[in-house]
Amino acid sequence: MDGIFVAGRRALKQNDDNRFGSCFRIYRPMILSQDETIALLLSLQVAAVATVCALPPATACAWLLARRRFLGKPLLETALLLPLILPPVVTGYVLLEVFGHRGAIGRVLDALHISIAFRWTGAALAAGVMAFPLLVVALRTAFESVDRKLEQAAATLGANAWRIFFGIALPLSLRGLVAGVALAFARAFGEFGATITFVSSIPGETRTLPIALYELLETPGGESGALRLTWIAVIVALISTLAAALLLRGPRAREVEP
Repeated sequence: MDGIFVAGRRALKQNDDNRFGSCFRIYRPMILSQDETIALLLSLQVAAVATVCALPPATACAWLLARRRFLGKPLLETALLLPLILPPVVTGYVLLEVFGHRGAIGRVLDALHISIAFRWTGAALAAGVMAFPLLVVALRTAFESVDRKLEQAAATLGANAWRIFFGIALPLSLRGLVAGVALAFARAFGEFGATITFVSSIPGETRTLPIALYELLETPGGESGALRLTWIAVIVALISTLAAALLLRGPRAREVEP
C-alpha cells in the first residue's frame, strides 16, 4: 500500500510539473527581456517629463488663444499646430539643428555644460514638442467652454486676472486639462520619428519603446519581442484614449421634466 501511495504522489507531482511547464511555455513570450524593460521604463520617463514640461506653456498659449484677440493670431495658431502637420523627421531635424552641438541654442548649452542632444532629455524634448499641439487644442477647447459671464462677474467684484484664472477658469476646465494630459502622454509615449532623428538610438539612454520595436522588426528572430512591445504600446494608447474620452464627455445633462 505504501508503495502505491508513493507512486501516486510522484505521478501527481509529475503531472503538476508538466502543467506548470506548459503554462510557463504559454506565458513565456509575454515576459519582457531586460532590454525591453529598460526601453519601456525609459519611454514612461520620457513621456512623463515631456508632458509635465509642456503643460505650463501649453496652458498659457491655450488661454491666450481662447481669451485674447491680437495681431498675428492665425500665424500663432498655425505655428503651434506645425508639429502635427510636418513629418516627425522634419521636426527632429529642426531640433537637431537648433539644440545640437552646432546649433545656436546647443552651443550655449554646451558652454553651460548642459547636453540635450543624444541624451534622454533630448528625447523628452522631442516628445514634448510633438505632444504640445494636442495639449493646446484640448486646453483651448476647455477654456472656451467656460462661461465668460462668470469671469466678468468676478472682475466686477475686484478679482484680478490671476485670481480669475486660478479660481474660475482653471477649475472649470480641469476635465479638459486632464484629458489633454492623457492624450499628450500617449503621444509622447509613442513618439518615434523626431526622437530617432534628434537623439538617435542609444541603449539605456535614448532607445525608447518605439525605437526598440523598430529595431526588433529589423532583427532576425525579433518578432516575439516586437509583438510584446506592440501589445504594451496598444494597452497604453487604449488606456490614455479611453481616459481622455471619458473625461471629455463630462457629466450628462439632466433632463428637465415639464
